[in-house]
Amino acid sequence: MNLGEFTGVKLLGALVLGAAVVTGGLYFTVFKSQREANAAAQTKLEAKQRENRELEAYRPKLADIERQLASLKQQLEIERRIVPDEKEIDNFMRMVDGEARKAGVWVRRYTSKPYSAKEFYTEVPFEVEFDGPYYSMLGFFDRLTKVERIVNVSGLAVASTRKPSDAHAKHTYQYAPGESVVATCLTTTYFSHDLDPAGPAAQAAPPAKK
Repeated sequence: MNLGEFTGVKLLGALVLGAAVVTGGLYFTVFKSQREANAAAQTKLEAKQRENRELEAYRPKLADIERQLASLKQQLEIERRIVPDEKEIDNFMRMVDGEARKAGVWVRRYTSKPYSAKEFYTEVPFEVEFDGPYYSMLGFFDRLTKVERIVNVSGLAVASTRKPSDAHAKHTYQYAPGESVVATCLTTTYFSHDLDPAGPAAQAAPPAKK
């Protein structure tokens, strides 16, 4: 068929019909897919807006929640200092030795005793041998009551420097003129329950302090 045979009206009608067919094809393919994608995006947007509105109700409480978390973290740090974990054993011995020196007594020996595991914590006792002036010994015990870490003292045995064996001292030392007493006691500290009572630290006694 020759295009020249179409009259102006027929040609216009053919063009309109062709445009309608193309438009219909686009409507049921490209435009429909885009419309469905837009509808899905709109659904997600509305869901996110609902979620944001629900979360908005908690905004005034956020500052209180943050303060509570900060307080809990602070309490946890304090508890860790009071009842630390196994790696703090050396620090415990240094702490006791430091308080002894401040009080004016000399720690001669630490002897590790068997650990005792409880439900939430583990008791770790050390026998401590020391000597010094009598009132310095009292000051040493007073200092131990004031340290941040929990320390329990029991089984105290005291003797004069002339007969240290009465206090279960393992050795006799060259005591200074001002020293009047030798003493041994059991100092017990506490560790968090994740400490393994059967671990290497429970088997080995710390070196003697001189």
